[in-house]
Amino acid sequence: MTHDQALLNRIWSRTLLEELTRWGVEHVCAAPGSRSTPLILEADAHETLHLHTHFDERGLGFMALGLAKATQQPVVIIVTSGTAVANLLPAIVESKLTGESLIVLSSDRPVDLVGCGANQAIYQPGIFSEHVTHSVNLPSPSTQTPLTWLLSCVDEAMHQQRQHGGSVHINCPYPEPLYTAQCESVYADYCAPIATWQASRHPYSQRSSMQHLDAPAMPLHQTKGLVVIGAVALRQAQSAAAFAEKMGWPYLCDPQSGITSPWEHYDLWLTNPNAVELLSQCEHIVQFGGRIVSKRLNQWIAEQVQVRGALYEVVTPDEAQHNQSHLPQQRWMMMPQVWTAPYLTSDESVDEPLRSLYQGWGEALWPLADECALFATLHLNQDRLSEVAVALTLNQVAEQHPLFLGNSLMIRMIDMLSTLTDVPVYSNRGASGIDGLIATAAGVQRGLQDGLLVVIGDTALLHDLNSLALLRSVTQPMVVVVTNNDGGAIFDLLPVDAAKRDALYRMPHGYDFAHAAAQFGLSYANPSSLHDYQRVIQQHWETGTGTLLVEVSTPPQEAAQHIQQLVEHVHAL
Repeated sequence: MTHDQALLNRIWSRTLLEELTRWGVEHVCAAPGSRSTPLILEADAHETLHLHTHFDERGLGFMALGLAKATQQPVVIIVTSGTAVANLLPAIVESKLTGESLIVLSSDRPVDLVGCGANQAIYQPGIFSEHVTHSVNLPSPSTQTPLTWLLSCVDEAMHQQRQHGGSVHINCPYPEPLYTAQCESVYADYCAPIATWQASRHPYSQRSSMQHLDAPAMPLHQTKGLVVIGAVALRQAQSAAAFAEKMGWPYLCDPQSGITSPWEHYDLWLTNPNAVELLSQCEHIVQFGGRIVSKRLNQWIAEQVQVRGALYEVVTPDEAQHNQSHLPQQRWMMMPQVWTAPYLTSDESVDEPLRSLYQGWGEALWPLADECALFATLHLNQDRLSEVAVALTLNQVAEQHPLFLGNSLMIRMIDMLSTLTDVPVYSNRGASGIDGLIATAAGVQRGLQDGLLVVIGDTALLHDLNSLALLRSVTQPMVVVVTNNDGGAIFDLLPVDAAKRDALYRMPHGYDFAHAAAQFGLSYANPSSLHDYQRVIQQHWETGTGTLLVEVSTPPQEAAQHIQQLVEHVHAL
């Protein structure tokens, strides 16, 4: 394909402006300039936009403000780069105080022309500081960045404005050339993923926020549905499971939910082509909570929605964007209990129409889930202590105490193998870093004033070793299980050169944690068998006080080998 930067600039601008019209934009105010060519030409060509021009950007901003006051609609302002953008500040400050909705589309030089003496190039991101409700600094248009990402960014900005009022700032760096006469068909493949959106008249992704529902949010009884339960509090997870059971739909429970279902171990059986084919009959996905641990499940959802056209609803109590694949979705910002209540409390006289016509359609996957569990438990037959054994026995050793799960390899193994039964689960799955996990767990324990089981990896514990001091004064029994495989074993799963893996990824350290426990006055155990591991933890729950650090020492690469064996077995079923 012949690359045409000017044409790509125009496609991005058209997509951006079209999405804004779907959020109610009818008026565009523009000042002259060359760098803003892609935006101004597309605004002029758009059949539903009314274009207003002015040669003075300061006056342009206030004209847009007046339009917004009169129409009670968001108004777009298009300017070129440099001080043209800065001249909009007075109008933006006013809109912050009085609530009018302005959308500044500031054209910009690409990043390689900023800060190096290029003409009319200043640093524009963040120029309006706290005077805007939301700001986005777009990359320069490129086929490496999908248009679906651009649409989801626009939707996030517009949602923030609809929630809070005021102005939003979208900075748009456009590389030269800026003019073209080439046919757009050269980018047909690049534009294909948004064809369904182009044919509709609705925003790419929508959100609704309410405190209660008087009736079910969606008619669900005529579809094959699936429920995904992600990072939500235990009570919320339980209401989501009750909804799924009433509908007769399969439901997949992330370990952060603290519950399980007959479709457990899905991260394993999703490697089986027959299982994927059966699950892909799904026509409607309802997800409660975000930040799903399983990469395979995230990939399946993206395929199901983007390619197969399944409806996708996400119910979360927060306003954060939970859409890593930038999928079209219906977003409900409310507590899961609120969303599910009309389904769970409906009168018997109207209950039957709410029930799915496809109740039980996913039960054919139960034998495969059972097979995964059976094969995994073979690792326990010789009383050998391993990371697989830690994951498989997690529910037993927790004994209904709350859990705090670290990141990296263990939470993925827990996602793949563990069965949790109504256990509160806590984690740091925002940025999913391995720093500060012990300190976070200490805060959780102090807030709960209850026993707590922590499962963490060795590198993560090294990151936060001095926070063990926070666990010295714990009065309730607390157990920290550290799986020590001498480095970052998660990197054993990467397709990197084995000769470089240790030095540049795993970084073996050769440490154990016996002296660390002693330094901070913690009890310590290093069991050599699964039986001993379970025994020392049980004894601590029954008779211990304070913190017990349990070090599970395993050979390097063993966990990756076990995962590979499990995947190969399940794939062949």
